[in-house]
Amino acid sequence: MEPLKFLYEDIIKIQKNRDPFLMIDCATEVYLGKSAKGYKLLPSKEWFFKAHWKNDPNMPGMLQLEAMTQMASLTILGKEENHGKVMYIFSMDKIRFIQKVLPESKLEIVTELISWNKGVGKFKAKCFVNQRNVSRAEFNLMLPDEFRQYRDNS
Repeated sequence: MEPLKFLYEDIIKIQKNRDPFLMIDCATEVYLGKSAKGYKLLPSKEWFFKAHWKNDPNMPGMLQLEAMTQMASLTILGKEENHGKVMYIFSMDKIRFIQKVLPESKLEIVTELISWNKGVGKFKAKCFVNQRNVSRAEFNLMLPDEFRQYRDNS
């Protein structure tokens, strides 16, 4: 199976995040139901660099986590029947922030779907700058439409 590529224009059709909270620019390699890789360019004019921190701007860790979850969601939302649906963060674990992410960086995001069961997916993700791991996490994302079907049938 050939990987899919989602440009910015595709991403905003597939998932609901919008600027300034869209934390991914391009998904370069998406294997539906398996994995997604892509990036976010971080020009110095990004809104969060002005506030985090004066004289020491860096990308907040929570926004790195958001970038990871947005990229990971494309493995599920990239399926045509899921375009435009919402996924929610269900839980997060094993979060590590290893190095600051500075202005003018390219944040590369690598995600993997570990399991999918009844509308809840377990994912692993890592972020890199210049091929150095800067953060990582494990998390669960929920697709409410699918989750509800199983909950309502219990």
